[in-house]
Amino acid sequence: MLAASIEKNDKKAAWLIGIFSVVVFTVVVLLGKIKLDVQLGFDVHIFAMANAFINTTIAILLVAALVAVKQQKYVLHKQLMMTALILSVLFLVSYIAHHLLAGEAKFGDANHDGVVSEIEKAAVGASRIAYYILLATHIFLAAIILPFILYTAYRALTAEFPAHKKLAKITWPLWLYVAKAGQKRGNHPSLLIYGKVLLN
Repeated sequence: MLAASIEKNDKKAAWLIGIFSVVVFTVVVLLGKIKLDVQLGFDVHIFAMANAFINTTIAILLVAALVAVKQQKYVLHKQLMMTALILSVLFLVSYIAHHLLAGEAKFGDANHDGVVSEIEKAAVGASRIAYYILLATHIFLAAIILPFILYTAYRALTAEFPAHKKLAKITWPLWLYVAKAGQKRGNHPSLLIYGKVLLN
């Protein structure tokens, strides 16, 4: 097992994790309702593709980290999980940027005109229902998972490995689900194809 990376202080950790989680949730909710009318000279929906790529990478890192810890490669496990955390922050920045610049996306709106035409509805077919089920569960879990991830990481960084393992058994599958389900938030045509593969 690894030595502690930070000093244990449960009260301080609880406050920091709580404040950070509330701030992030509030920012995402508030900024999700704002759209900036600026011309940047590139397709702002590139952020949706970036989000899908980042989420895919996070999912791969989570699986690789699980394999590493099962093989008792604790340093590698820590490195993979810390990379997943850093990428999650990058995802958050990209997610906010996409919503600020592109506004709220609608599933199937391939031409990004804000309206899902009958042709676009037909193109996505029955996957639209599956998408909304996935969306509802993803939004709920994404809203509550951050403090669990941070507290699980805190227990590992303070070398409280029995508590870390107990939390990780709940946090890890939920984080993996949020990462995989997060790929469906983009409405770029290539992401729709990827989403259909995910749902199969």
